[in-house]
Amino acid sequence: MNKYLVIFEEIETAIRNGKYAPNSILPSENELAERYDTSRETIRKALNILAQKGYIQKLRGKGSLVLDMQKLQFPISGLVSFKELAEKMGSSSVTHIESFAKNVPTAVLQKEMNLKKDESIWEVSRIREINKEKIILDKDYIVERFVPGLTKEICSHSIFDYIEKDLKLKIGFARKEFTVEIPTEEDYRLLDLEGFQAIVVVKNYIYFENATLFQYTESRHRPDKFRFVDFARRNE
Repeated sequence: MNKYLVIFEEIETAIRNGKYAPNSILPSENELAERYDTSRETIRKALNILAQKGYIQKLRGKGSLVLDMQKLQFPISGLVSFKELAEKMGSSSVTHIESFAKNVPTAVLQKEMNLKKDESIWEVSRIREINKEKIILDKDYIVERFVPGLTKEICSHSIFDYIEKDLKLKIGFARKEFTVEIPTEEDYRLLDLEGFQAIVVVKNYIYFENATLFQYTESRHRPDKFRFVDFARRNE
């Protein structure tokens, strides 16, 4: 493994374990270079990954500020499963299956996913409980002919794991849309919204590596528990 990745993982672990507290400043690039017996360029690469993943914010003239990790970090440009995210963040999580069925798509889904009206789809509704609070409602619609054999038990663990490890299919990319909406009666009934009057909705159109759309997911998030992060570079 490249040295900058090793350094990134060590600092990431230190932040998650509280060695570097939220709102504190990491040691300088020079100090880190000396500590890890490497160049400042290698340290910069490690710090760039930490910034990209939402662990730190670089402040001009001050150094790298450690961000509050109590909020789950959702990478806008990344494609990760809830299971992968929860494991990475070290959070205590439980998935509750609210509903699981095989149906034909509604007119809206036919349009969203370019499906025939008699196409079979899996409809899965899952509540994500993190640290004993129900704060995400995931509503998944998956084309059955592309993902056969789906079960309620699989959905309680990881659909992505099943697709990649059991079906040996390659998930390629996703198109995402973000909106802030008024919670529905279903949101209030299924989630611990604590009086919040808004909910963050992320619509994911998920494709295989060959550009076939196989899944549409609507994830509804309690707004105080999440930060959506990305890393952007201005072209010169």
